[in-house]
Amino acid sequence: MMTVHLVTVGKLKEKYLVSACNEYIKRLGAYCNIFVDELPESRLPDDPSPKQIENALADEGKKMMKLIESRKCCYNIAMCIEGKMLSSEELALKIKQVSINGMSFMNIFIGSSFGISEEVKKACDMQLSMSPMTFPHQLARVMLLEQLYRAFSINGNGKYHK
Repeated sequence: MMTVHLVTVGKLKEKYLVSACNEYIKRLGAYCNIFVDELPESRLPDDPSPKQIENALADEGKKMMKLIESRKCCYNIAMCIEGKMLSSEELALKIKQVSINGMSFMNIFIGSSFGISEEVKKACDMQLSMSPMTFPHQLARVMLLEQLYRAFSINGNGKYHK
């Protein structure tokens, strides 16, 4: 059974989003081992300069890089706007291919509302984007968990995906 480690920057605060995430995590338990780690978001002023943002991303990226470097047989995905867009079926196929290639562990990284460091993007095996549209940062986690559940359901011949 594959293990999926979702690594996010920042905590979910809204109860309805926490509830939605918990529901998909529960459902995913039938298909994979799933863990969510919330890394602390770097503190920034209300109107940060580009340099302050760059430093914050670098600091958050260092924590992510430790996870990438600590697991050698792991497929790493960085969620970023410039990443590749996949359909639900293509995501299911990608997960299946990762498993067939002998990797039973997948890290998926969601950065802060300012994004994810270039170092992490370059270190990952894949850069994935959900859409060219902009979504609230907190909603991205719910959307990703739903798509992971859909992909695993497709691979397991479940009835969720129509």
